Amino acid sequence: MRVSAEGASAGPSKYSVGEEMCPHRMVLEHVTSRWGVLVLIELLDRPYRFSELRRAIGRVSEKMLTQTLQTLERDGLVHRDAKPVIPPRVDYSLTDLGREAAEQVRALALWTESRMDDVEKARRAYDEAREIQSRAS
Repeated sequence: MRVSAEGASAGPSKYSVGEEMCPHRMVLEHVTSRWGVLVLIELLDRPYRFSELRRAIGRVSEKMLTQTLQTLERDGLVHRDAKPVIPPRVDYSLTDLGREAAEQVRALALWTESRMDDVEKARRAYDEAREIQSRAS
């Protein structure tokens, strides 16, 4: 399925066959993954060394951060710059494509933050309705 800028289905695309493996869905999964979102948003500010990025994000294992960075690098969103010095120095930054994706993800994160009161209100209403429904059963 293809989605237009207005959010409506725009009909079949060349990726419609076997949708579970659509390339655009895979990239969307990478960009919106738990750690992908945080990596992209953090790298919007500046390039980071691995350990700096890990501290900035917090609570991510070395293995998960490595996998996330490799995936985003493979997708063309992150640039890995290994400097031939001792000790080795590796910096991570966004490519132009990565910056574009990161700005979109950051917009969603900012919207989420600004609308959290409404989300919490909706959750309370939902939970109260479910509780009333379960007592009536």
